[in-house]
Amino acid sequence: MSAKNLQEVLDQAGNTVELLRNSQLGAYIYPVVPAEFTNWRRETIAWASSAVLFDQTHHMVNLFVSGPDALKLITDTGINSTAKFPVDTAKQFVPVSPEGGVIGDGILFHLAEEEYVFVGRAPVANYLQWTGSSGYNLDIRLDQRSPMRPYGLPVKRDLWRFQIQGPNAWKIIEKLNGAPVEQVKFFRMGYMTIAGERVRWLRHGMAGAPGLEIWGPYDSYFKIRDTILEAGQEFGIEPCGSRAYSCNTLESGWIPSPLPAVYTHEDLRPYREWLGADSYEATNAIAGSFVSDKIEDYYLNPWELGYGTFVKFDHDFVGRDALAAVDPAAQRRKVTLAWNAEDVAKALSYLVDDGPDYQFFDLPNANYGSSNFDSVLDADGNVVGLSLFTGYSTNERKVLSLATVNPDVPLGAEVKVVWGEPDGGSRKTTVQPHEQLAVRAIVSPAPYSAMARETYHPGWRTAVKA
Repeated sequence: MSAKNLQEVLDQAGNTVELLRNSQLGAYIYPVVPAEFTNWRRETIAWASSAVLFDQTHHMVNLFVSGPDALKLITDTGINSTAKFPVDTAKQFVPVSPEGGVIGDGILFHLAEEEYVFVGRAPVANYLQWTGSSGYNLDIRLDQRSPMRPYGLPVKRDLWRFQIQGPNAWKIIEKLNGAPVEQVKFFRMGYMTIAGERVRWLRHGMAGAPGLEIWGPYDSYFKIRDTILEAGQEFGIEPCGSRAYSCNTLESGWIPSPLPAVYTHEDLRPYREWLGADSYEATNAIAGSFVSDKIEDYYLNPWELGYGTFVKFDHDFVGRDALAAVDPAAQRRKVTLAWNAEDVAKALSYLVDDGPDYQFFDLPNANYGSSNFDSVLDADGNVVGLSLFTGYSTNERKVLSLATVNPDVPLGAEVKVVWGEPDGGSRKTTVQPHEQLAVRAIVSPAPYSAMARETYHPGWRTAVKA
């Protein structure tokens, strides 16, 4: 009998880890936005040297939450404090499971009194929809992400969403506005005019230098986009394709796709029965060399992802007791791993020589699952961390991965990342039979980019300490 929901999928599979490690989801696709406009190297360099236009219209959901209990829902589910959350500000919102494992994250915008929108990946939006569906006086509306494979069918969203980022971003922003724009604090919001349209903006810094995220009704998409690119031409703006976009996080230090920690706790059984059999949580693909029989071993707490400063015990929230029992000093911490060039060359060489076959290393984004877990080993072969997101940075001329490592692993230490899966690999469609390769890497700060470390607002992207 076909499963009707996530819980039935798990029950029929028997082993959640095996189910997700062998997911047939296929390669992740950033929908609609072309892979490249010029080439991904040029587009990557632009966010560090001139300016870039990121198109975030299609790959994230918009979840609109409004009503008298909208703030209560956010307070009840998020580790973040809402004691101070005025209109025209935003937060990076992080909910956890009753066990304290991160479900996901995204940006929560306070648009007006009793009106919010969450922008991010599906797991958090799903969790908020389910939680808010009973016992709350509010309205929830989902604007689903665009399909990965539209096959030529029309695609329409409620909103377009762009970011203007890079050293020249502010010159472009002020040219578009026709007047100076105040560089307000990080994650503050305001309005500006582009091509006669009043649009909303969020002070951001995704590429390190000051920039803005802007959004408006989808019907004005091409008008706004064309105007931005025309105004930015003299300042070297480049439209960024999805291929380059996917690796900017390597420099800025955000780990984008932790496994949602929803597969085990009994309190979440009704949620698993609510989630569809084809939901993100049911089809999510785990990839990498780290393999455990327990799905809980893939859960990550806020400190491991660099979100420890978000945890505030000034309110009651799901998972509060579990997090209160955690010793932050004993937790793994987020770092960047800078991979050894000779070992990277070896990983790539199998394409053109007669040596061992290794797991394919795609450029610039080498991840081959939805949630990636590669073992990080010390000199004695002990697992001291997990490498969670891997790719190539043109600006740094290095292969980098974002990782979480034991607190006693210092910056500057050499570790090894095990690239490839054991026993020839899983049955994922992104995997072909291969051997594993231990790649040397240096434990480095996160963010890795000096610009990001020195200019970002203190918080999850603040440089880690040894």
